[in-house]
Amino acid sequence: MKCIIIDDEPLAVDLLKDFVSKIDSLELVNTFNNAIDAISVINKTEVDLIFLDIEMPHFSGIDFIKAIDKKPLIIFTTAYSNYAVEGFDFGAVDYLIKPIPFNRFLKAVVRAEHVFSPIDVVPAAIPATIAEETNNFMFVRAEYENVKINYSDILFVEGLKDYVKIYTTDGKYVLTLMSLIKLENALASKGFSRIHRSYIINLEHIKSIQKNKVIIADRRLPISESYKVPFFNKIHL
Repeated sequence: MKCIIIDDEPLAVDLLKDFVSKIDSLELVNTFNNAIDAISVINKTEVDLIFLDIEMPHFSGIDFIKAIDKKPLIIFTTAYSNYAVEGFDFGAVDYLIKPIPFNRFLKAVVRAEHVFSPIDVVPAAIPATIAEETNNFMFVRAEYENVKINYSDILFVEGLKDYVKIYTTDGKYVLTLMSLIKLENALASKGFSRIHRSYIINLEHIKSIQKNKVIIADRRLPISESYKVPFFNKIHL
């Protein structure tokens, strides 16, 4: 894959260049210390993957994504974790927190390769483990740890491309690499139901149903036509 690096920190650029040089499947096209200079190159040159910093002076990585016409694969490389959800909303393949170890960089590249060539490339092992049927909890991989989540503590799950966002009763959420359908299969016998291509809900936490909306906690979640009948049958409506 042809790639570029955009980062305003020279040391970060040098580190990423070294990492890229160790992976045969990557071809470094160019590096930039600001996102503005990279826009014309992206719009005129064939680039498959961008290693992109977010916090940069005058023009952020998010601004850059909004400004380009062609959308290559994006791996964010940043010192800040608070942009993770916004990054995945823009379709990022992965989100790497500095300082970046090589093994974590390699995993991100493997994910990008799988998206780029889904038939030919063997994907990295999915870093999430569903507990045995007899258990009332599961473990999911979030960044550098395996997080235990009790099924009863899950309010609902939101699908974000290759990731899912698991909202819990403590007002927080866990972001993990997993397909929504894999999680749907695991939760089907645990009192959960799919109501939309992007949402799975815990039936125990439904407050009310209003037309084509389910109210859980302070969220109004849509019920799509394709899931309405099986959902209503499940709750006997």
